[in-house]
Amino acid sequence: MLSINPTEIPTPDLHQYMIGAISPRPIAFVSTIDADGTPNVAPYSFFNAFSSNPPIVVFSSNRKVRGNTTKDTLKNVEETGECVINIVNYNMVYQMSLASVEYPANVSEFEKSGLTPISSDIVKPFRVKESPVQMECKVKEIIKLGTEGGAGNLILCEVVRIHIQEEILSEKGRINPYKADLVARMGRHYYCRVIPESIFELPQPVNIMGMGVDNLPQNIRLSHVLTGNNLAQLSSEVTMPTEAECDEVRTDERVINILAGNSQDREKQLHQYAQELLANKEVAKAWKVLLVG
Repeated sequence: MLSINPTEIPTPDLHQYMIGAISPRPIAFVSTIDADGTPNVAPYSFFNAFSSNPPIVVFSSNRKVRGNTTKDTLKNVEETGECVINIVNYNMVYQMSLASVEYPANVSEFEKSGLTPISSDIVKPFRVKESPVQMECKVKEIIKLGTEGGAGNLILCEVVRIHIQEEILSEKGRINPYKADLVARMGRHYYCRVIPESIFELPQPVNIMGMGVDNLPQNIRLSHVLTGNNLAQLSSEVTMPTEAECDEVRTDERVINILAGNSQDREKQLHQYAQELLANKEVAKAWKVLLVG
C-alpha cells in the first residue's frame, strides 16, 4: 500500500488524497447574507449532521491553498451568525457548480446561477427554492483549525427550521431516497448521483445479537469461495438451522445434482450456490445449503 506522511507532501496533494478517499460526501449549499444585505450562496462538501437533539449540522469553509484567503461565506456567518443549508439534487447540480465560481463579494450568486431566492421564516439569509431540503440555521460556534492555506473553519450550526419539498416524501412522511435524486461530491471533478440502481437496503439489527464470524463452522469461516461480506451475512443470524431444517433443501434440484456429483467439488459448489443465495438476501436458505453437505 502507498503510505503517506501528511507533513511530507504538498497540501494540494494531501487534499486530493483525502477528498478522493472520504467520499461520497453530502453537499451543503450554504446561503448567507452580508452586513449590507448582499446575498451569497456557495457549496461545501466538508459537511455532515452531528446531533439530533439539539439538531446540529457542521460544514467547513477552508482557507484557500493559493493565497491563503477565506471565502465570503465565512465572513458573512461571522458578521450575522446565520445561514441556510440547502441540500443539492441533480436538477440543480449545474447551477450549484456555477455558484461555486469566486465572484466578487458584491455579486449575488443567485443572479449568476439563475437560482431562486425565497425568504426564510426565522433567519435573514434566503433559501434556495430549487433545493429539495432547506435548513435555516443559527451559527453556534466557529472553530478555526489553523492559519495556513487549506486550514478548515468548522461552522457549527443549530437547525431552527426545516423545509422539505413534499414530492420527495414517502407515504409515511419520510424522505424517500428514490424520489430525492440527491448528489454527492467525490474527489477532484467527480460527483455521484443517488439513482435507484445505486440504492440498497442493509439490515441493521438493533436488538438482535448475531453469532459473529468467530462462531461459524471452520469449513465455512475458511471458505475459499465466500467473502468477508458473505460471512458477515451468515453470522448476523442468532443461530444456525437445525439438521431437520437443512433437510428441507434436499429436494432442491441444484442441491440434488451437487450432492450426486464429484465429492471433491461438492463443498465448493455448495459454497458457490450459497453465495448466489446470499446475493439475493436469501440468508436462511444459504445456511441450509452450506450445512446440508
